[in-house]
Amino acid sequence: MNREIFTVEEENLACIFDTGSRAALIAGLGEAMLEFDEPELREIAESAMRKLNAMTDAGFSELVFSPAYYDNETEV
Repeated sequence: MNREIFTVEEENLACIFDTGSRAALIAGLGEAMLEFDEPELREIAESAMRKLNAMTDAGFSELVFSPAYYDNETEV
């Protein structure tokens, strides 16, 4: 489960980008960070990138990215 590695916010952000490879996701997050005006969003992206850089491509290939949805404050 990705939530053991990434926070809900990190995983939801990752789902916006190409999650087909670790390199593609790192590149997408890195490019997008240049446009992020909100400090909190930048912190989420930086944290996700640190975790991605620390893992191997093999470890990344075992992950499945899917956005979390909330219904009345309960994750669905």
